[in-house]
Amino acid sequence: MQSPAQLLRSFLIITLALGCGKSFAVTSDEDTSVAEGRSARARGRSSDATGARGATKAAIEDSEAAVDAGSEQPAAVDAGPEQPAANNTANAEAPESLERFSFFVTSLEIMRELSGSADGFGGDLGGIEGADRICQEAAARVGFGDKTWRAFLSVTDGGDGNPIHAIDRIGEGPWYDRNGRLVSEDKAGLLAGDRPAGDAQTINDLPNEFGEGLKMMGDTHDILTGSNAMGMLDSPEPENTCNNWTSTTVMPIGGGFGLPDGFDFEDLFAGFGSRDGGVGFGGRPGGLRVGHSWPAISGQNWIASHSETSCAAGVNLVQNGPGDGSSVGAGGGWGAFYCFALTP
Repeated sequence: MQSPAQLLRSFLIITLALGCGKSFAVTSDEDTSVAEGRSARARGRSSDATGARGATKAAIEDSEAAVDAGSEQPAAVDAGPEQPAANNTANAEAPESLERFSFFVTSLEIMRELSGSADGFGGDLGGIEGADRICQEAAARVGFGDKTWRAFLSVTDGGDGNPIHAIDRIGEGPWYDRNGRLVSEDKAGLLAGDRPAGDAQTINDLPNEFGEGLKMMGDTHDILTGSNAMGMLDSPEPENTCNNWTSTTVMPIGGGFGLPDGFDFEDLFAGFGSRDGGVGFGGRPGGLRVGHSWPAISGQNWIASHSETSCAAGVNLVQNGPGDGSSVGAGGGWGAFYCFALTP
């Protein structure tokens, strides 16, 4: 049997325990409620985020679909080749540069093709008119047949008993190679020195109708002109123009390599590579006059460096000194000649 004090003490313990239990229960309920609220808000945010991500994904997919759809359109493909302004400028200038094309050396390819022979034409070009036709056809093959082209060749008789000088048949200039590089502004520039007064890159390796320099092919410099360094007929003898460019059998008078009678070494070296239309290195006066498309020991002048002793067809690309004199190409070349457009 508990005493009153003990009973009071037990009552207080029970009351306190119940109060603490209720308090703990209430705290637990509130926490649960708060937690549930937080959870709901979290679920809401999660839902919102999921929705946002879904919307974003959908937008991305729509965007990608739009890009894909756009890339499939011809307009997008057509737009591709458009270049930056600098490239457009360069492209715009290219046709103008090509349109100025007005000078070339007849290539080995065209001489072989039009002659029907691996040896080329030799001295028989079909006369000066035939040479003009070769120029015209060579230019046409590379897309410039609409211009009027003339061969840089002299003849002893133009049909009226008077000579025709190469320099008088080519227009007034300016002239440009196939790459758009200046050969010369005018006739004065052509005759200003051993090389034309133009772009150094072209005047020191005068190119063919394809814009290719000849030097890379070997010993290729000899170019038919029949002219002196001023572009005028070099010799009154028809043989020295292969009978005005109609023969492969006539023999030029004089010319060739070697020392003529009375010729001493002081004269030889005084005339070395000179532009006087004369001897050059080891060259005799007369003969079939040729110029050099690029400067060489045997001569520097582009119109008159030395002469050949034959009008026969032939090609020689091997450096063997003066050659054997057996053809127009024996000294290095294939009987090529220069072509000029009357207007650039």
